[in-house]
Amino acid sequence: MSCFTNSKLFLSVCLLTFLSQKSVAQDEKVSVSQDPKFEQLLNEKRKINSSITINDRYKIQIYNGDSEISKKTLTDFKRDNRTMDATIVFSTPRYKVWVGNFKTRIEAEKNLGDLKKNYPNAFLIKPNK
Repeated sequence: MSCFTNSKLFLSVCLLTFLSQKSVAQDEKVSVSQDPKFEQLLNEKRKINSSITINDRYKIQIYNGDSEISKKTLTDFKRDNRTMDATIVFSTPRYKVWVGNFKTRIEAEKNLGDLKKNYPNAFLIKPNK
């Protein structure tokens, strides 16, 4: 009987070994195709995240008013100042165009002086979250 049990055990081990060799997980290479607009959207989101207001940063407000004029002001500003951040912030019932993301007040005031030439109503702000 011991011989029968040993041979049954041996066959079971052989069968399990054979099956484990054949039951391999997916070996196929996976290729993901994503819409090119996804990467563009992701880059826009990164830009937005980097320009989110932080309490210790200064900004310059160059416009406060209605939606259409704020959009035009933002577009004109971005066309003329490609290196400086700019965004529209809605604060009921007005739209505000904020530019820059300055670490120090001195840096912000220097830029404010330059911006006042084209935007005479511009002023320095330190927004809260």
